[in-house]
Amino acid sequence: MASEQSGPAAASAGARGVDAAALLRLARPKQWTKSGFVLIGPLYALRDQDLPLAAIVAALLAAVAFALASSGCYVFNDLADIEADRRHPRKSRRPLAAGLVTPAQARAFGVALLAVSVGAALLVVPLTAPLPALAVLLLLGVYIGNVFLYSGFLKRIVVADVLSLSLGFVLRVMAGCAAAAVGPSTWLLNVTLFLAMFLAFGKRLGERRTVRDGDAGAVRGVLARYSDDLLRMAVVVSGVATLVTYAGYVQDRALDYSIDLGFGAVNLLWPTILPATYVLLRSILLIEEGLYDDPTELATRDRPFQAGVAIFGVLTGIALLAATGGAPAG
Repeated sequence: MASEQSGPAAASAGARGVDAAALLRLARPKQWTKSGFVLIGPLYALRDQDLPLAAIVAALLAAVAFALASSGCYVFNDLADIEADRRHPRKSRRPLAAGLVTPAQARAFGVALLAVSVGAALLVVPLTAPLPALAVLLLLGVYIGNVFLYSGFLKRIVVADVLSLSLGFVLRVMAGCAAAAVGPSTWLLNVTLFLAMFLAFGKRLGERRTVRDGDAGAVRGVLARYSDDLLRMAVVVSGVATLVTYAGYVQDRALDYSIDLGFGAVNLLWPTILPATYVLLRSILLIEEGLYDDPTELATRDRPFQAGVAIFGVLTGIALLAATGGAPAG
């Protein structure tokens, strides 16, 4: 963990008191969109139109809990990475690295965020059965523990760093399913895992593209052990695995999402493969060109990417509303 700041930056931050805007930036609210993964299982279960309101509210509370927990974990991660962030062309503007927030303020804020996240998870208890409610709390605890393990040493181990990050997304999906008492399918968990790996490997390749030659290891230690060729291969392999696994999920749920058009049954989920393919391949293109060092930035900056995601959402919504339905599952 980083030591207390010294010098003009710390003195200035202390003199100004707490900077609310800087604290909000420290929580990285843009990253709360990742908690949308908590709602994936309940969303697909809505096709049965029998998901109780309490289950929907429980899933939303679980999403809030994971969003706040991720913010708290980001705070402690930034505390550990202050010096490395100061050498990064973009991360040097983060509140801690820029001296806008003191380590003491950040620690107190991080603890508060984690405490509130646990409180939000506890609110799930009266909304669902005891075992699912306990599962949400357990999964939240595993998520927080995994992030601290990542910040502590896993982020310095090749491939293990990516698997740790990817596990966080899988835990989100499982927690949402637990909150709504919906069973996650193996296909859905696999899609989540490979998609998260694609994003993580893409971020590492993007960082090697945007930092100066020889500085990659200084910015993120594990990058010194990755090569561009290895990362390119990992991005492509995980991207293809995501698409193939999602295609398998679509095939597996053909009976649930099919509608009879008069000349035979058509799987309404199949068209979603087209925008999914476009979005993944465009991500690879822009990362390869060095335009982004984080695939998640595409969600807020790249219009074609946003259009592809929107089309995917619309087509999925149509499939959910028009499908005949089947056994409840994520």
